[in-house]
Amino acid sequence: MKNSKNNLLFLLYTIILGAIVGAIIWGFLRLMNLGIGFLWEYMPSQIEFPLYTLCVCTAGGFLIGLWRHKFGDYPEELNVVLGKVKKTGRYPYKNVFSIIGSALLPLLIGASVGPEAGLTGIIAGLCTWVGDKLKHFRKEVEELTAIGLSATLGTIFQSPMFGFIEPIESDKETVLPKTSKIVLYFAAILSSFGVFVLLNRLCGVRVGIEGIEAEAFSWNNLLYAVPLTLMGIAAGYLFFIFKKLTSVLNKKIKKFTVIRATVGGLLLGISGTIIPLTMFSGEHQISEVAQRMKTIGAIMLLVIAVVKLLLTNVCIDSGLKGGHFFPVIFCGVCIGCSMSILFGISMVFSAAVVTTALVGHTLKKPIATVMLMMIVFPARLIPIMLFAAIAAKFIPTAKKLLP
Repeated sequence: MKNSKNNLLFLLYTIILGAIVGAIIWGFLRLMNLGIGFLWEYMPSQIEFPLYTLCVCTAGGFLIGLWRHKFGDYPEELNVVLGKVKKTGRYPYKNVFSIIGSALLPLLIGASVGPEAGLTGIIAGLCTWVGDKLKHFRKEVEELTAIGLSATLGTIFQSPMFGFIEPIESDKETVLPKTSKIVLYFAAILSSFGVFVLLNRLCGVRVGIEGIEAEAFSWNNLLYAVPLTLMGIAAGYLFFIFKKLTSVLNKKIKKFTVIRATVGGLLLGISGTIIPLTMFSGEHQISEVAQRMKTIGAIMLLVIAVVKLLLTNVCIDSGLKGGHFFPVIFCGVCIGCSMSILFGISMVFSAAVVTTALVGHTLKKPIATVMLMMIVFPARLIPIMLFAAIAAKFIPTAKKLLP
C-alpha cells in the first residue's frame, strides 16, 4: 500500500515537473524572441547604419567573452549534458543561473546555434536540485533528471517521441525502460509539451520551429532518393570537417576567452552582413527558404548551407555556444531546395531526404532522426526518411574527422 502511494506521489511530482519544464522552455524562448525582435527589428528601424550587424555581433561577442571569463565555459553541448546525466545521474546546478545568461546571449546576437544545448543544461540542473530536495525520493534523483531531459527535448523540438527516443537510442544497443518508467517519461513529456502549447495559444504567439507544408509529388521522385541521400551524407562529412577545423583552432587559442569570442562575433557579423540567412538558428527561416527558393537560386542556396555549416562550428568553438540541430536542419532544407531546382523534382521530397540524411549522419540515431524530421516534413514521407536515416548511420564518419 505504501509503495503504491509513493508511486502515485512520484507520478504526480513527475507531471508537475513536466509542467514546470514546459513553462521554463516557453518563457526562455519567448524572452529570446522578444530580445531578437528588439535588437534586429526595432533598433534597425530607428537607426540607419550599414554596419549595424557587424557592430552588434562583434560587441556581443566581446560581452559573451567577458561573461564566459567570469562564469565559465557554458552552456555545454547537448551530447555532453546527456553524457553526464547518463554517467552520474546528475547535473551540477550551482551555476544554473549563469547558464541562463550563457545560453541566451549568443541567441540574442544572432549566432548560428539553437537553444537546445543551453535549455537542457538548465533543466538538468533544476531537475537534479528538485530531486535533492525531495527527501522521500532520493533514490529516484537520477531518474528524475533523465525524465526532465526527455521532457525538455520533446518540448524544444515539439516532438514527444523524439524526446523519449533520443536519449535511449544507441549505436550498440537500445534498451527500453521498464513499463512503469515509460509511463513516467511520457507523463512528464506530455505535461511539458501540453503546457508549452497552452501558453502559445493563450498568449497568441508562435514559439518553435516551423514546418513545411505538404505538396503533391510524383513517385518518379523516388529515383532520386539515393543521390539525394548521398548529398545529405556528403554535407554531414562537410559538417565534421568544419567541426574538426574549428576544434583544432579552438585548442590553440582556448585560454584567450574574450578575444576568441570577440573574433567569433566579428566573423558572425561579416557573414550576416553579406548573407543574412546564415545568422540565427534557422528554425524560423525554413519556411522563408521554401517559399523563396527560386528567387534565391540553386547556387546561392548551396552557398548559404556551406557557410552556415562552417559558421555554426565557428560560433560553438569560439564561445558563442548553443546547439547545432536547428542550424543543421536549416542547411539540409537549403541543400534540398537547391537540388529540387536543379533536378526539377518536388521541393518537399528533396528537402526531406537531404535533411534526414544530413541530420542522420551527425546524430547516428535513425529512429530519433525520423521522429525529429516529422516536425518539419509530412508523415507520408516517413518510409523514405527512414531509408535515408539508416543509410546515413551505416556510412561511418572517418575517426580522424572527429574532434
